Formats: sequence, C-alpha cells, structure tokens
Amino acid sequence: MGKDRILQKEFKKFRAYYNFTPRFCTPGEGHEKGEVEGLVGYARRNYMVPIPQAETLEDLNRMLLQECQAYGDHRISGKESSVNEMYEQEKHHLLDLPAIEFSNIQTVNGKSDKYSTVIIDKNRYSVPTEYAYLKIRAVLKVDGVDLYYGNKKMAEHPRLYNNNQWSLDPSHYLELIGQRPRAFASARPIKQWRKTWPASYEALLARFCASKGETKGIKDFIQVLLLHKKYNNQDIQAAIEKALKANVSCSDAVFQILINSLEQPTPFSSLPNWEILPTPDISVYSQIGGAI
Repeated sequence: MGKDRILQKEFKKFRAYYNFTPRFCTPGEGHEKGEVEGLVGYARRNYMVPIPQAETLEDLNRMLLQECQAYGDHRISGKESSVNEMYEQEKHHLLDLPAIEFSNIQTVNGKSDKYSTVIIDKNRYSVPTEYAYLKIRAVLKVDGVDLYYGNKKMAEHPRLYNNNQWSLDPSHYLELIGQRPRAFASARPIKQWRKTWPASYEALLARFCASKGETKGIKDFIQVLLLHKKYNNQDIQAAIEKALKANVSCSDAVFQILINSLEQPTPFSSLPNWEILPTPDISVYSQIGGAI
C-alpha cells in the first residue's frame, strides 16, 4: 500500500526490461485511473458482449486483437483525429521496444518420484518412466510447464493452477504398462484417458481381447495406443474406425491402415528432352551370315 508497497520480483524484472516507471493507484479508487477504467468498460461492452466463442485461448486472443486494432479507426468525441492518427503523432516520442520480447518464465529444479512425476508448485507432472528418480529441471510458463533432463526436453504439460492435481501423459506409461498388462484397467493415466477417448477405442480393445484373450489383447492394444507418440490423434482414430469395419484384430493391421491413409500418391510425368536411342535399322540383319 502507498509508498510501502513491495514489488514482486518478476514485476521488477519486467519493469527493468522495458525501462518504464510504474505509477500505482489506491485499490478501490477508480477515479484515480478513470481513463483506464473507461477503456476497460468500453472493451467489456463492445468485445465481450455477447460472450465470444473460441476453440482455444490463442483463437480468443486473435479475435480480441482484431477488435482492438479496428478501434484505431474510431474517432473519440471532441477529437479531430482518429485513434490511429493520434498514435502516429505520438509514436516518435516513445521508446523502441527490445528486439526480443520479455520472457516471463521461471525455472525450478525437482526430482521425479516412483510415480514418474515431478512435484512443481504443489502439483504433479509426469515424465517418461525411464526418467523416474532423476533430477529434473522445469520451465514454468504462464500456461504451460516444460520438463528437461539435462538439455533434453522430455515432456510438456498445461499449467495446473490449483493444488494436489495430477497432469499425467498416458504415453509416458504405456511401455511399462505393456509389461504389466493386468495393471491396465487400474492405472491412473489410463483411467483418466479412457474418460475422454472415443468409443471406437473401447470397441477395438474388446475385439482384441475377444480374439487373443485378455492379457495378449491388452498388450496388442497398447501397441495401437503407442502410435500416439508419433501420429496425429484424428488420423489414429480414423484408422481404428476403418479397422473395426474391416474386422481387424491385430495392431499391425491398424498400423498398416494408418500409414496407407497418410501416403500421398506420387505424381509423375514424362521427362522433357529425354535422350533416346535412334530407331534401329533392321535391314542390316540380312547381311549377317551372308545371303540366304
């Protein structure tokens, strides 16, 4: 509060990077920052009503940026110039921005445990099981967490904001579960994943188990799930659905359907100016061995 306020470490780094002097207002005293409050109200009424619909945060930010840029053509009451025109007049008085944007990240060190997870900011994030019990470095971003062993990036997760939550990537555990197929149904990563995967996955698993028996069926089904490490989710789902229609009962056939669907036909055309042999003169054959 007032002159005794304590600035956060990250904010001080941000202020120093962009070389500006902050001016703080008293909490709850909107009249001290009326212009800011007015712009916030304008943006809420014009850009957030009705509530915008977007698939991702990036899409929403892109939509809002377009709205804000369009505001540049707006002419404020009592002003002779538009917002863009006044900005062009003011721009040469401003400091140039650094060539590289400020990187608002934090790095922390941790150690993966027996669950192959690292506790970061009171939440757990998974790493591949072969990295259990190793020292891990985490890079914390606003909306994500990247995990490194040495210089190798092993995993990335969306940032969790509550406490005691688990972010488990099922692909980190599939190879280990493949060695212990009876743990498939009770493994936490699989249980979480099964809540969201398509019904076709359950149908394929049931077919594998009916054809090979439960243990071998689960092990072969895990080979299908491992395709997620390399291929797109939608492509794998489409391949599984084709496999069900074709009464397929093995992972090799699913894989073959997948790669066949991804192959692009190779176009070809005749080569221009391609040298060819001259047309043969067959009349000379009558001279071979003398006249007949």
